[in-house]
Parts: sequence; C-alpha cells; structure tokens
Amino acid sequence: MKHVVVGTAGHIDHGKTALVKALTGIDTDRLPEEKARGITIDLGFAYLEEPEGLTIEIVDVPGHERFVKNMLAGVGGIDLALLVIAADEGVMPQTREHLAICNLLHIKSGLVALTKRDLVEEEWLELVKDDVGRLLRGTFLEGCPILPVSSKTGEGLEELRAALRALGGKVPPKAADQSPRLPIDRVFTVKGFGTVVTGTLTAGRLALDDRMEIYPKGAQAKVRGLQCHGHPGEQAVAGQRTAVNLQGVERTAIERGDVLGLPGALLPATLVDATLELLKDAPRPLKARDRIRFHVGTSEVMARVLLLDRPALEPGGTTYCRFRLEGSIVALPSDRYVIRSYSPIITIGGGTLLDVAPPRFKRKAPALLAHLQILERGTPEEVLGEHLRQAGPPGLKLGDLRPRTPFAPSRLKELLEVLTKSGKVVAVDREWFVHGDARGRLRDQVLRVLDAFHRQNPLRSGISREELRTRAGGAEERLFSHMLGALEAEGLVKAEKDRVRLATHEIRLSPSQRQAVDKVEADFRNAGAAPPSPEEALAKAGLGGSEENQLFQLLLEERRLVRIKESLYFHADILKTIEEKLVGFLKEKKEITPADMKDLLGVSRKYAIPLMEYFDGQRITTRVGDKRVLRGAG
Repeated sequence: MKHVVVGTAGHIDHGKTALVKALTGIDTDRLPEEKARGITIDLGFAYLEEPEGLTIEIVDVPGHERFVKNMLAGVGGIDLALLVIAADEGVMPQTREHLAICNLLHIKSGLVALTKRDLVEEEWLELVKDDVGRLLRGTFLEGCPILPVSSKTGEGLEELRAALRALGGKVPPKAADQSPRLPIDRVFTVKGFGTVVTGTLTAGRLALDDRMEIYPKGAQAKVRGLQCHGHPGEQAVAGQRTAVNLQGVERTAIERGDVLGLPGALLPATLVDATLELLKDAPRPLKARDRIRFHVGTSEVMARVLLLDRPALEPGGTTYCRFRLEGSIVALPSDRYVIRSYSPIITIGGGTLLDVAPPRFKRKAPALLAHLQILERGTPEEVLGEHLRQAGPPGLKLGDLRPRTPFAPSRLKELLEVLTKSGKVVAVDREWFVHGDARGRLRDQVLRVLDAFHRQNPLRSGISREELRTRAGGAEERLFSHMLGALEAEGLVKAEKDRVRLATHEIRLSPSQRQAVDKVEADFRNAGAAPPSPEEALAKAGLGGSEENQLFQLLLEERRLVRIKESLYFHADILKTIEEKLVGFLKEKKEITPADMKDLLGVSRKYAIPLMEYFDGQRITTRVGDKRVLRGAG
C-alpha cells in the first residue's frame, strides 16, 4: 500500500474545499464557523483510494491571508501540491504566497486546477492559462498540467483524478525504516476514548501499544488506538494521515506543533543553524537580529535571525544563518522551514535545517561557515564525521547522534561502521564514538602531560591516573581508559596500579641520592614499631628542599614505606612483622586492648592506637568497644 499526500493551495474562495468534496465526496469544512461563514479556517482532510494500492491523502488548507499559519501547519508533510485558481478571477495574492511557500518547502511536483470552469468563456480561459503559465516560470510547477475543472458540473474531474494518480505513482516511497515521527496538527478528545492527535506520519511506523513521547514537553503516552480514514488498524505507516488515540496523557498537555515520536529519538531545540533563501519579492532586506515567525512541521515560534557573514540579506539572496528561537521546535536536519515577517505578516523566505544542536562558534568565524558547508553539501559519511569532529574528545553516543542527523537507525549504524573501519572514527564501545582527530588530540595531550610531569618530577615513578585524566582535559572515564589501553598497546605508556608513566621513563638516582634514600629506609627499618617523623629521617640523611619530598615519595611509591596516618609512616617489612605478632596474640588471647598493644610492641599510645586503627581498615581486626578481635572470629 502506497500513501501520497496532496496539499491544496490557493486564494480564498477559489473553490479548494468544493473541489476536494467533488473529488472525494468528503466535506473538509468541519467547524461550525466554517459552515456559517463559508470559508475554510483550519485544516481539513480527505482521501482517494486508487487502483494498485495507491491512496491519495488530501490536506485542504485555508486560503484566507489571516489563516496562512494554519495553511503552513498542513503543508509540511505533503508530496504533491494542488494549486487551485478560480478561472473567473485568475492569479490573486494568496495564490502567489501559497506557491512561494510550496516552492520554499521544496515540494517536488504537482499540478494546477482551474476551478469554476463553468463560469467563463473559452477565450477567457485561455488568457487565464497564459497568466498562470507565467506565474509558474522558475517554480517547481513550471510545465505542470493546468486542468480546467468544475466542481458544480463535474467537468474535468476525471482528468484531474487521473493526473493526480499519475503523479502519485512517481512519488518515491516514504522512509518506513526511520524512527516514527508525527507532527501534530489537531488535538481533541473522544468520549470513552480520551485524547486523540492527528497528523501526517512523515516517517517510520506506529503500532498499537507503542510507548511514545510528546515533544518538546516530554510527556509519555501509549498508543491505545490507530485510525486511518476513519478505519481502525493495528499499525500506520509513513505517508498516512493518522489519528492516534493516546493513553496516559491529558488533552491539555498537547497542542498543535508538538511532535509524536519514540522516547529519546528527537531533540527539542531553541538554537538551529540553517540555509536561508529570501524571496525575490520580499519587501525589504532581512537584517541581522530581525524578529521573524519561524514555521517548521506544524509549529510556529517567534525567532531572531543571526546572519553569519553579512549585516543584511537582500531580496533574492541566499546565505547561512542561525535562528535563536523563543520556544522549542522539534525537527531533524534536512527538514525545510518557512519564515514570515513579524509585521506585516507575509512569507519572506525559508530554507533547510542543517544542525539542531549546533556547536559553539564565534558567530562570524570562518570555521562555522566551513562546518555548515559540510553539513549542506557533504556526503553522508562527511556529515556524520563532522558532527563527531565538532563533539571533540567527549564524542557522542548513538542515542545522541540519532536526533542530530537525518539518517535512519540502520543507515546510521552502516555509516559508523564505514567510518570506524577507515579509522576516521573510533568506537569507545558499541554505542559510543569519537572522531579520530579528537582522539588524536586527546592522545597527544596525554603524552604531553606525562612528558611534562616526568620533567618536573624526575624522581617520581608516575602520575596518578585521576590527576592525568584531569590535566588532559577531564575526559570521561571510559574514554580515558580506552585511550590508556590504546597507548599501552602501542608501547608508549605503562599503567601500574594507580600510576601512569611513559614507557621510556626510568628513575635514575645519583649515587648521593641513592645513598640518602637507603639511609632514610634504614632509619625507618631500624626504628621498628616507633618510627621517626619524615622530617627527622630526612634531616638525618642530609636532605632538604623539593628533592627531600621527591625522594620520600619514591619510598612510598615503591611501597618500602607505608603511610598509617598523617605524618606517621612505617617500613613495610616492620608493618608485616607487627601484623604477624598481632594475629598470633589474637589467636591465643582472642582480644587485645590498647594497653595490650603497647606492651606487645613496646611502644606508646602515639603508635599503638594508629596501628590498631590501621589494621581495622585493612580488615585484619574488628573493633568491639575498646577492644579488637580478629575479623570473622567467633
């Protein structure tokens, strides 16, 4: 089953709604006010079921200039434009504006229906055709069929339907393999069912019981029911006009402009980068920081335009720009948008979204323009690589890439595999990727930090792992571990316990330094269970200044000395002997007091109490009141 969406366009009272009713038998004016006033105010929907599984979905839009924003909410997902022009009036202002909007949205094809054929003579009809032909020059409708029809007599309706059928057959299938996305154009409640939203499913599939999210608000809901053309079904596919009954969310929590999608699959944005084209007939140049009305999907928000390479854009000009939005939009790169001036409210331009989570640049920096050129003109591999390159050393996870890129999930994984195999991208794990350049910068930074540390601290075996991570830019732990593992595999670094060093780094002590270190160690060994303070031992060995600290740290790093508490260190061999004495005592006596510890070692409380606390921390003993027992005993 193939679904093609056709959107009407044209001036008020040119017969769009009457034509849709004559074609389909469906009256798309559903509001009481529309019936009373005889004009279309909001969107209406109808359909044609054609042979060979083709369904033509028709979105009937308002023609009055006051309701162009409603018209824009309906044309975002259409494949074909049906430009309706009354034969008795010809081209009118809204004809031109609607055509410009369709052109800006890059609608690929369509046709023109000259309605009210029964009201004009043949000679007049030919004049109108010529006028319409001139209007269409340079637009996507240039050379398209221009078909006279009468909704009243039925003349030309079969030819129009056949032309729609022929054009619909040429429309490429929608991307059913992408994540589902439904821009919401209507919200209402149905008694006994609850909240219902409608829209054109622009991509993917929806099925009963799917868990969904309403963006940008973040409300969660479950698909309770689905309808297409009033018929319930178990699923809806890309291209279908779809009504979705949602469970778990109130009607008041949703509005036109919201988007229904899978949880985590889309990204609300208040800052976007884009191409921008200003219409040739725009009334004046667009200046930097002008306030405009920004339309994408079914949403309208106010925004400021930030021009990147000039103070103003002249009518007919094109450039790159950044929009600072006054509310959140939910869209993907490659989506088309339209802008209208703040006052008077007329359509003035549009373009293509390039980045919905733009990196920080100086606004007029050449690097930003180069970045946007890649996003606009690059291959899929180049576009994906550019997003990762701008993410820097932190990289991006797969879940972060999906809403920032226009690729289907399967296509995104294929591109990542290609980039990973080429070495342009590094996979930290199956869900996390870093650009090769960023990884290279992190690699170089780690090596520079290690080299500088060894120069400043030649007598230390290495830098602590956490200090290295912090000095190298604070990379996330898993990425940092991945980098260290790669550097170890290259034979460039050595990671030993909590210390990291360059593989080429060796501590080389001068004979006098070696003699001093040995003297300090001997002093602690000979002192037994009553060791000196570091200052006393170092002074006795004739050491002072920065060298004093580095040589003492060397003894600690080599585990020849062990820190018990602040300014209290024991020789490792002595500490082992004390532990053996303590365990032997407890096996015999079952418990030990501080006084017993003093007597056992022949030391004062200054040493006995810290030692008892140390062995508690080492899980050798357990404190019971003022006494200690062997851990696990009794």
